[in-house]
Amino acid sequence: MRAAVRAAWRIGTGAALRGRAGRPLSQAAGDGGGAEGGGGSGSREAVERLVREHPVVVFMKGSPEQPLCGFSNAVVQILRLHGVEDYRAHDVLQDPDLRQGIKNYSNWPTIPQVYLNGEFVGGCDILLQMHQNGDLVEELKKLGIRSALLDAEKDQEKK
Repeated sequence: MRAAVRAAWRIGTGAALRGRAGRPLSQAAGDGGGAEGGGGSGSREAVERLVREHPVVVFMKGSPEQPLCGFSNAVVQILRLHGVEDYRAHDVLQDPDLRQGIKNYSNWPTIPQVYLNGEFVGGCDILLQMHQNGDLVEELKKLGIRSALLDAEKDQEKK
């Protein structure tokens, strides 16, 4: 999947949708320390804990209730379209160490970043591409999450 992520990142696709979903933002445990080593919020260990704390984790600018960039907003809306409301969101604007730490951890230069079951998926462009080609429905299914889009399709077939 990583090759596809990098290829899609080079191609680039963007979308900014609007709305609300998810859980309130949470903060990394620990204080102090830098993006390298130590036990601070940007340390590899702290980031690893955050990535693995829940099946769906998003590092974004702002919160799901108030995204502060169009790309973060688009990620929130894509998850919302699929009915994914139980996820962890971390506002990197509240913690510069976390902001740099997540970039170092994933070796990915941009925010937002989406993790499914502890695995880095990509950012807005990748999630949008997965949404458009149906891969996101399949990845959510692996996590035991049924996409709301499947129910919407079923309702359309009945009409």
